Amino acid sequence: MNPTTVTFRREEPADEREVENLIREAFWNRYTPGCNEHYLAHVLRRSPASVPELDILAEADGRVIGSILYARAKILLDAGGELPVLTFGPIAVLPDYQGQGVGGQLIRHTQALAREAGGNAILIYGDPRYYGRFGFVAAETYGIGTRQNTYLAALQAYELKEGALTGAAGRFAEGDVYDVNETAAAAYDRMFPPKMKEKGNAAQRRFQESLKQCRPRGGAR
Repeated sequence: MNPTTVTFRREEPADEREVENLIREAFWNRYTPGCNEHYLAHVLRRSPASVPELDILAEADGRVIGSILYARAKILLDAGGELPVLTFGPIAVLPDYQGQGVGGQLIRHTQALAREAGGNAILIYGDPRYYGRFGFVAAETYGIGTRQNTYLAALQAYELKEGALTGAAGRFAEGDVYDVNETAAAAYDRMFPPKMKEKGNAAQRRFQESLKQCRPRGGAR
């Protein structure tokens, strides 16, 4: 479905359930059987890491069609100390509106907001072929690896300030809020209408393969 005009606004407390339904629809069976991203959104909003001014909704045709949620994160520098950065996720678009550029508009809109707010950089885990369209590059470019001290192709970085990641070699730490409790997530999902779970589809296989594209990283631990 092609949206007419897409507008953006901040998420409000009254939007929470609608947004969680949207996220669930967008992620169901994508990376794993079922999904837990709607529970992650629920937990993230209540976390000290939340950045509510960057929690943005996309609206079109009289409804919410997309959502992006941000969190505070950091780089544990090899040289010592930490560099505050931002991360986002989940980012979701209703299935009927996927492939129409709505997700990209959410990313560009919030990149601008984050820059205006004085952020250093955004680091995320995602498909390099997709996020490269929005200025993201491999975090390895800056000597940044995962918290487990590996280089992972899916770890992407975007400077909000020119040179913000120069000399920022280290390990990206997105925070405990992203360590989802699967038991709690399953219990939360039972509050939503039942949906069939699918295992081993093509998208899930691609996701599992992407996790294997890592190699050990040097630097401080």
